[in-house]
This record gives sequence, C-alpha cells and structure tokens, in this order.
Amino acid sequence: MAHEFDKYLDFHRENGGTGKIYKFKFVEYKDGFLKLEGEFPSETLNPNGSVQGGQMNSMLDDITSLLLIYESNGTIYPNSTNLHSLHHRPLFKGPVLATAQLIKKGRNIATVRGELFNSEGKLAATLLHTSVIMKSDFKEIIN
Repeated sequence: MAHEFDKYLDFHRENGGTGKIYKFKFVEYKDGFLKLEGEFPSETLNPNGSVQGGQMNSMLDDITSLLLIYESNGTIYPNSTNLHSLHHRPLFKGPVLATAQLIKKGRNIATVRGELFNSEGKLAATLLHTSVIMKSDFKEIIN
C-alpha cells in the first residue's frame, strides 16, 4: 500500500508548492481514511516560534485533498469551496501526524475532516473541507 500511495506523494511533491514543504510520509490508509506524517519547517513559523495557523490549514487542505484524489485513482480534483478550521493548541517546528476522514461524498460535492496531532498525540487543529468535485487527468500522469 505504501508504495502505491507514494506515487501520489511524489506527484504532489514534484508539482505542488506545499508538497515540497511538508515532506509527507505515508503511515496508513483504509477506505475513507488517510494518515500521513508531515513536517513543519522553520519557514512555516510565526515570530514566536509556533506554526502559523494558515500553514496548519494548508497542510490539512493537502491531506484531505490527497484522500479524495487517491480514492478516485486520480480521476478527480477537489476544488475547495469552504475550509473551516479550529485551532486547539499551538504546533512547533518538526513532525506531526495528519489525518483525513471522508464525511460525505456525492456526485458533485465532498466533505472531509482533517486533523493534526502534535508529537504527544494531542489534537492541535481540525479542518472541515468542502469541495466541488472536478474531473482530472491526474490518472494518466500519476500511473
């Protein structure tokens, strides 16, 4: 499974700006659920040394989108219509765990919950990501 998902992470790293920043590593996948390890480098920090909230949202936008893209075998791309975030505690430079769980997917709209966990396994941020599902030709590029 990891090798199969790595194709998607490689594509994200090579073609997306944030894919180069977060250095995602595959941890776990099951139907409707994805877990990745990510990293917040020093470029993502506020002057006080904590991760900037928008960077947390960005990482969660990425993982929730990657779940939808992977489950479609690269045939769709989620075009975000709403990103609603809750920040529970600060994060700092270094590794985090990121999860995505499908809430509902219809023909045209999908909603996915993303969560970030600090190095102690405590919930740090939650994102509800709603998107319009658009057709994509990533399948030919990724496979």
